[in-house]
Amino acid sequence: MRYSTEHKLETRMRVLNAAGEIFRQEGYGGSGIDALTKAAGVTNGAFYGHFKSKGEAFKAAVLAGLEELRLGVSALKAQKGKGWLAAFVGYYLGPKLSCALGQSCALPSLSPDVMRADADTRAAYEVELRRIIEEVASGLTGNSATAREEDAIALLALLSGGVTMARAVSDPALSARIVEAIGRKAGAIASSVDER
Repeated sequence: MRYSTEHKLETRMRVLNAAGEIFRQEGYGGSGIDALTKAAGVTNGAFYGHFKSKGEAFKAAVLAGLEELRLGVSALKAQKGKGWLAAFVGYYLGPKLSCALGQSCALPSLSPDVMRADADTRAAYEVELRRIIEEVASGLTGNSATAREEDAIALLALLSGGVTMARAVSDPALSARIVEAIGRKAGAIASSVDER
């Protein structure tokens, strides 16, 4: 039986979405093809019809997650104007911090596994990360492109690293302190950007 192009695209998206969730939740090493296919509701044959390996599915899931972040920043800039940065920080430290790990942002949840990935995956990650930095930097004010990029890098590192730490601790009070500290420092970056 031959499937339509639309059906093939739907199946690929189901597998990709399931892979993104499973890799975020379990990590690359903690997930196998069987878990991915079960979560996507497809057979192993259907999985291999779209991806040659678990590593290829991981790379695709990472890139899709980073693209989702970049598009989210772009949408906030369009919707909120000058208030986009405060909205972004609030969203990142609110819903994206408290959601299920499988639904979390790709930057903090998948980057640790990217560090251990093959050179091709790391290179593709770098390209997408540069696009996110550029997207954030283009919404900042500053005297130079270099200063805006540095602020974007600092902000992304602060948010993703802070969310990682806040999720990792078991003490809710410490987690809340981490989030509050991140919020203050991110606010300071936003204020310094606005003053330029």
